[in-house]
Order: sequence, then C-alpha cells, then structure tokens
Amino acid sequence: VQLQASGGGLVQTGDALRLSCAASGRTFSNNAVGWFRQTPGKERFFVASISWRGQTTTYEDSVKGRFTISRDNAKNTVYLQMNSLKPEDSAVYYCAVAKGSWATMDVQEYRYWGQGTQVTVSS
Repeated sequence: VQLQASGGGLVQTGDALRLSCAASGRTFSNNAVGWFRQTPGKERFFVASISWRGQTTTYEDSVKGRFTISRDNAKNTVYLQMNSLKPEDSAVYYCAVAKGSWATMDVQEYRYWGQGTQVTVSS
C-alpha cells in the first residue's frame, strides 16, 4: 500500500489545518491508521490513531482536545484535523497503516508509512 499525506503548510498560532492521508494499491479498511510527527534530530512521536472502522481513537496527551482523527474507508482516506495549533506542533507529519485493526500508539505496530507533510506554526 502507498500512502500520500497532504495538507501541511505554514500557519500562525491558533490556526487550524486538516491533514489527509490517502492510500492506494490496496485498501486499509481493515487496519488501524495512525499519525506521527518528527522534528529534525528527534525520533518519530505518536500523535493519534484510529481503529479500522473508527470505533476507537487514541491521542497523545498534548494534542487531546485540539486534534481529531477520522477516516472515510470508502475514500481510503484518513484525516487529522488540527485546531488551536501551537509552535510546538511544528513537525513533519507522517501517516502510517498498522499491522492490526485496533488503534495503537506503538510505532513498531505500523507497517506502511507515507512520505510526510510539513507543518510549521509561527508564533
């Protein structure tokens, strides 16, 4: 499966962005999907994950209440709505398809990765 992440950009503190992750090659409707982010010189950190039909979601603490992950299996696309953005949210955001069906924070449980989209939040 190939993943294409999009929707990143340069915004100001307090603004919103919606990231999209579109899959091709095969459906991921039976798999959980997650978003991670990475800044230069640091490891990739978990942001959010959604189970195969969207029944459950899980978030990293710093984004709870601001970010919302959702999916449209008919479109083979997962979204990350990011509101009230802060400069510390600046990173390259990656989407990934998990090996299993249930939302997980464990980066080792993700099999396929997209190429990333840059989000920059200015203060």
